[in-house]
Amino acid sequence: MTLDANYLRGTMAAVFSILQHTACPESVAFHFLAARRDGPDPLAAIRATFPYLDPSVYRFDPSRVRGRISRSVRHALDQPLNYARIYLADTLPADVRRVIYLDSDVVVVDDVRKLWSVDLGGHVVAAPEYCHANFTKYFTDAFWSDPDLSATFRGRRPCYFNTGVMVMDVAKWRLGGYTRRVEEWMVVQKQKRIYHLGSLPPFLLVLAGDIKAVDHRWNQHGLGGDNMEGKCRSLHPGPISLLHWSGKGKPWLRLDSRKPCAVDYLWAPYDLYKAAATALEE
Repeated sequence: MTLDANYLRGTMAAVFSILQHTACPESVAFHFLAARRDGPDPLAAIRATFPYLDPSVYRFDPSRVRGRISRSVRHALDQPLNYARIYLADTLPADVRRVIYLDSDVVVVDDVRKLWSVDLGGHVVAAPEYCHANFTKYFTDAFWSDPDLSATFRGRRPCYFNTGVMVMDVAKWRLGGYTRRVEEWMVVQKQKRIYHLGSLPPFLLVLAGDIKAVDHRWNQHGLGGDNMEGKCRSLHPGPISLLHWSGKGKPWLRLDSRKPCAVDYLWAPYDLYKAAATALEE
């Protein structure tokens, strides 16, 4: 996961939910990517709240990606740390061969080891796949009207997947040069605007139609509402192992404003932020 002061409350809730629902919490290792910045150290809050954890923390240099970022529909999507997932394989130690990447706005309500143990079947990434979604909307007319660009999906059946929940074969990612491949599409975006969102579309360009599909229960996404207005959304039908407040609205902000969506009450039991803030003050 990434570690950022603005999303610290969500990160702590996610960590707590993982530990609470894992039959063997001592088998779970946490890796955090953090950018250098002034102000309170988010890691101090993590350590104060979970003193028995020994997380690994890696510094992500924002300058590595800042020049490659193009403006998207939402300012939060343009932050360098949002792109850190592209560089996981370059950042983690060589002996780390598989990771689960999670956004900071999730809670896990099942044993995360079930997700960890998925058979990747030779793929570099596993994630819930949504083939009913209108895939064309993630790219501009400039992309689809260019035969050379749109040909990137030839031979694949591309489907949308959300990069906020991914199982990644880090070793295979390194060998395949996937970081460079994602970066190359970001260069194209700077030259000719081919998508509107932040770090998601270049992942789709490289991997859509070539991932291991995981049961949808592992990413009940979109609970933050739509990207423009953040309107409330209800749960999708079916079993749930992971709740994801992707979209504009975050549950801690809506709860604090006393204008929560119904699904935000599912996040509230994992909110440890106030307890951590008190511990830090003491």
